[in-house]
Amino acid sequence: MRGLRPAAWPIAAFLVGYPVWWALGFGGLCVVVVAPAMAAVLWRRRPIRAPRGFGLWLLLLAGYLISAVMLGEMPPGTYGEFGAGRLIGYLMRLVLYVSLLIMVLYLGNLTEEELPQLTLVRMLGALFVTTVAGGLLGVFAPRAAFTSPVELILPGWISGNPFVQNLIHPTAAQTQWVLGHPSPRPEAPFEWANAWGGNLSVLLVWFVVGWWVYGGPRRRTAAVLLVAPAAIPVVYSLNRGLWIGLGVAAAYLLVRLGGRARVVTCAILAAGALVFALSPLRTMVAQRLESPHSNDIRGFTVTATVAAASTSPIIGYGNTRNARGNHRTITTGKTDWCVTCGHPPLGGDGHLWHLMITQGFTGAALYVAFFAGAVRRHWRDRSPIGMAGVLVMVLTLLYMFVYDGLVTPLSLYLVSFALLWRNSMASTAA
Repeated sequence: MRGLRPAAWPIAAFLVGYPVWWALGFGGLCVVVVAPAMAAVLWRRRPIRAPRGFGLWLLLLAGYLISAVMLGEMPPGTYGEFGAGRLIGYLMRLVLYVSLLIMVLYLGNLTEEELPQLTLVRMLGALFVTTVAGGLLGVFAPRAAFTSPVELILPGWISGNPFVQNLIHPTAAQTQWVLGHPSPRPEAPFEWANAWGGNLSVLLVWFVVGWWVYGGPRRRTAAVLLVAPAAIPVVYSLNRGLWIGLGVAAAYLLVRLGGRARVVTCAILAAGALVFALSPLRTMVAQRLESPHSNDIRGFTVTATVAAASTSPIIGYGNTRNARGNHRTITTGKTDWCVTCGHPPLGGDGHLWHLMITQGFTGAALYVAFFAGAVRRHWRDRSPIGMAGVLVMVLTLLYMFVYDGLVTPLSLYLVSFALLWRNSMASTAA
């Protein structure tokens, strides 16, 4: 961080200072806090450059604005009344989308002297270290939690909203009955367990680039010592999406790398697989694969989401909705004696489905086109940052089926997109 130019401090405050934001209760919404500073930097260097394909993101944002007209409507098979909770959720997402748009333009308009590519990559690597530490905290102290300053300040009718509560109340882990008994799933320093899993895999990609590919002997040794403990929370997270994502990342590297790099990668993967097979972690993975308890729930939610979205396919409904019943009965719901009963909101089992219910099939198609277009445009970039960025775009398209992109995941996806954009501009200039 020494010698960092003033213009680069907002992104450093976001990525390197993330643990502080989490403890204060801002969490993933800290990008909203630093966005005005980023906008100020942009304003001073007009005209502003924009990346290819960014028009798709502008259309996505415009569609979200239009979808507000449907906030008061209820699609068939859902229940609930239009109220403050639905409006707050919509406005929070809107502010987040605008902040992320500012962040991407800000990163792409900083010069290499103001923010070197490797510095930005290593900022993401610093957040990876924080993520591993949070995962270990979730494994060994799963009940750790505290009331944040933001939570103390907000009125109860806002802080009590489930979506808001996940963002402002720092907890080490979510306890769920995944294996037939209470099992803690690490989530610190993010908003929920699935966000921890997806974010870890994305940050691991950049950590390897910054600490191994561009690192000397000391940094490479430290990288091995930091990555090895990550296996513990990765397994204890019981996160099949994360495991699949790591498998896809390994396959991607084997396909795209060549020569000595491929041999080294194969050796590392083989050694890691052997150590894992001989460790007690193997048993927990086997138990998780034998307990696909969430498959029926996801199947019901996805089916109900597509059915609801088909009644407003162009602009969606602006926000999520609650389904009637669950995968077992149409009568299940929240009651006075079981406030946690019911079914998760539609669109909560993957960002693709979230976009369908909030912005219709049009919004989902724009999201896919934006990230798929990034893969197509940058596939030929064989530099370490180019290959890593394309891998993150591939993971983004994979995770949209199983993870909600809000809040921190989408931030990391777009920082990775900005790295690809900056890389292409540097190549063109050279």
